[in-house]
Amino acid sequence: MQGQIVKITSDLHIVKVNNETYPCKCRGIFRKEHITPLVGDYVLFSPEKKLIEKVLPRENEFQRPKVSNIDQAFIVTSLVNPDFSLNLLDKLIVLMEIHNVKPIITITKEDLVDKDTLNKINEYLDYYKKLGYMVVYNTEIDKIKSLIKNKTSVFTGQTGAGKSSLLNKLNKDWNLETGEISLALGRGKHTTRVVELFDFLDGKVMDTPGFSALEFTNNTKEEIRNAFIEFKNYPCPFSDCTHTKEGECLVKEAVKDNNIISSRYENYLSFISEVKK
Repeated sequence: MQGQIVKITSDLHIVKVNNETYPCKCRGIFRKEHITPLVGDYVLFSPEKKLIEKVLPRENEFQRPKVSNIDQAFIVTSLVNPDFSLNLLDKLIVLMEIHNVKPIITITKEDLVDKDTLNKINEYLDYYKKLGYMVVYNTEIDKIKSLIKNKTSVFTGQTGAGKSSLLNKLNKDWNLETGEISLALGRGKHTTRVVELFDFLDGKVMDTPGFSALEFTNNTKEEIRNAFIEFKNYPCPFSDCTHTKEGECLVKEAVKDNNIISSRYENYLSFISEVKK
């Protein structure tokens, strides 16, 4: 039978099929073959033996947190308290691009900034929209609900950015305390960092403590370069161009001409400097 792992506690894997759940263990050979099931994995299992027999191919996987098969990430981005951070926004976008997850920039606390600040931030957001990234606001509840339908989603972003407040608006029954990182789903604050996958609005929401692996030490410069999707619009004469010191680099020219905003390029340089040499 095929199902999906929705929770893992110690060596017990909760596999869900439709509305039924099965607590399962893994075949002993998994350890020998270095197979580590993740929350989100689709698996073949025996409901009689309560044994996972095979982990099916993944669309993507993360190690911090240990999850897989995510479709989209709502990157909850505050305009103030905490302040709007282009560096953190780009880090999360690049992380999602590398893992083939659709980023959705989700703006909170728009009403708490002055007009001049808002106009400046909107200039940045217009640039991301031109790249094809979706920007939604925490007041657009119906739109966010429609985006969740038939997708597996995560909500991530800086602590205090308003994730819990947004999730409360999506489902008042959750009744979360603001400041919580995790969904909690009416169970009070998490005392552990157990990851869990929940059915919600004809889709699924991944309850995680957030993406803590925001350094790029385990990625290549090429992966990071390719995650800045606008760079592809400026094909350099050198196929291995890193857009740093090369003399005839079209990306660097685009930055000079303000066709690529300087913050994106500066963040790119910062990210590739984290790569292990």
